Amino acid sequence: MDEFFCRSEALLGTQAMEALRTKRVIIFGVGGVGSFAAECLIRTGLTHLTIVDGDVVQPSNTNRQLPATHATIGRPKVEVLRERLLEINPDAEIEAIQAFYHADDESFDFRLSSFDYIIDAIDSVNDKTDLILNATRARVKIFSSMGAALRFDPTKVTTGELMSIQGDALAKAVRARMKKLDRFPSKKVRCVYSTEQAQRCETRGSLMQVTAVFGLTLASLVIKDLVTGVSVR
Repeated sequence: MDEFFCRSEALLGTQAMEALRTKRVIIFGVGGVGSFAAECLIRTGLTHLTIVDGDVVQPSNTNRQLPATHATIGRPKVEVLRERLLEINPDAEIEAIQAFYHADDESFDFRLSSFDYIIDAIDSVNDKTDLILNATRARVKIFSSMGAALRFDPTKVTTGELMSIQGDALAKAVRARMKKLDRFPSKKVRCVYSTEQAQRCETRGSLMQVTAVFGLTLASLVIKDLVTGVSVR
């Protein structure tokens, strides 16, 4: 048993750890949600991870995002996060792509079909909608984050199917966008969302106590699905 992951293997079993070592995951957006999903997966035993984000660290990110410290302000988020993840597991294969996923930009091919899992932590309604539609069309399992901003209570974070989520403005906007396009997912999409009513705020305030739970829950959905069908102890 690898000493680094002995606690993971003790709970999940050898076959599950082998699955974690061989599957490929891509995360779009590594801010307050996606960065925690990435770290959870690497600490659990995933070894093939691609992280995508075109942004650089801003001072306003430091209250909730793993890549954000005073020393990393101005640096690409994916570059900082990759360094951090390799410090956790130097043997991991982590590709950092400093780019945004844009629904109307076909110049960059993310090769979605080459991945086993996609984690969507994108904020833009149009881009999120396009990614969900393309992922399901490519028959890749996708787990999507809905609105984590403007919430206080991490105990209200839960999961649900995109088309049945109530009380989440982002989920509602994504469904409206799909209706306008007359395009819908070819299969059900599991999402992380909060049942807490969004607070009123002049800016889109966010707290780590909520965004981190969103990210960890997304990672847990991947892990749970990944180990389905193998021995778990």
